[in-house]
Amino acid sequence: MADLKQIYRTVMDDHFPERMIIQFGNQIMIYQKRSWKIPDEKTGEVIEKGLRYGENPGQEAALYELINGNLVLGGCEFIGPGKGLVSAISEEEMIQSGKHPGKINFTDADNGLNILKYLMNRPAAAIMKHNNPSGVAYGQTLAEAYDRANMADRIAAFGGCLVVNRAMDKTTAEMVSENYLEVVVAPEYEESTVEILKRRANLRIMRVPRIDRLAEYREIRFVDFKSLIDGGIIVQQSPINAIRSKKDFQKAMATYKGETYTIEREPTEKEYADMVFGWAVEQGVSSNSVIYVKDGQTVGIGTGEQDRVGVAEIAVFKAYTKYADALCFRKYRIPYKNLEIETAMGKRDPGVKEEIDRKTKEDHGGIKGSVMISDAFFPFRDGVDVGIKEGVMAIVHPGGSERDFESIQACNEARPQVTMVFTGQRAFKH
Repeated sequence: MADLKQIYRTVMDDHFPERMIIQFGNQIMIYQKRSWKIPDEKTGEVIEKGLRYGENPGQEAALYELINGNLVLGGCEFIGPGKGLVSAISEEEMIQSGKHPGKINFTDADNGLNILKYLMNRPAAAIMKHNNPSGVAYGQTLAEAYDRANMADRIAAFGGCLVVNRAMDKTTAEMVSENYLEVVVAPEYEESTVEILKRRANLRIMRVPRIDRLAEYREIRFVDFKSLIDGGIIVQQSPINAIRSKKDFQKAMATYKGETYTIEREPTEKEYADMVFGWAVEQGVSSNSVIYVKDGQTVGIGTGEQDRVGVAEIAVFKAYTKYADALCFRKYRIPYKNLEIETAMGKRDPGVKEEIDRKTKEDHGGIKGSVMISDAFFPFRDGVDVGIKEGVMAIVHPGGSERDFESIQACNEARPQVTMVFTGQRAFKH
């Protein structure tokens, strides 16, 4: 049997070419393979390497940056050279290579930027895990944004990729250094912050200077490739989020058998703010997905399920689990699972766990008063009912189901009444 630890330490030699050329009709796009001079983890000898490996050890991989060619198809001008973000990270910007980055480190960073490009108006942080957010949050300061993103799902944040939209400051760096993360990405690092972060020798520390211009990428499409097992390729335009402010939402309305159904309660300004925030986060979540957000922070994130009511329920389960863990950790500095074990062994007063469980149930895992976001319409009202049962006050989904009228009825019948808006666009991500 192979030495599993050694497998993860091994840096693959890749055999992909230095340049890649893709031709669309008579238009040519030229890509340059990215590599870095990185000290060997064992000998310290500086070697030039590309990606550590692909999604798994044993998979060769390469990262390419677009360096030439401007593609226009059907009147749509795609992103051109000179706008590199993750693909343009140089040796200078690879401040600490840590364990030598692999494919997942870069795709997590990229999807973090994909979310944050809609959240540039305030300090924000996204912690990514396997190309999905474990927690995303706004803050009055970057430190607050990081703390809220981390505590939204402290369990899954372990070993994650942190992406922030403001310069890393000392307060935030000290907080980050207390946790185990694989990657930190920021537009800049203030004095002394790199030294603080380098306490974690294996941490990959990267600078992406163009983060301060990230909002420009909201309107730019790129070509999205999906390779098939037979060697074929599906090509599509990347999506663009049409929701930028409350004015972009549509009041939920549906007609069924000649009768019109309209949502009765208008959203509050606070609910609108969370709707915009939640729909931005939804752009980076694998489908089918349902998420709950409140006060500019994710509460529960359900990803990649086959049925919508199921993913709504999974997001609830995760919210309760993470909320209990956050309560326990903030008060006793131990994970909730440790508290469970110590209570079962008689090492803890059972009243401690009972109090956390009571508070978690009372607050519905933080979902009470939140906004429920779905990346596609609810085909039946059962998905909406999951959120209403937990105390959501607003629901966002694309609309367009034949049974939208049932979901509208469910919101109007709820006490207190729940409001609902349509986005008019789906946000599938596969």
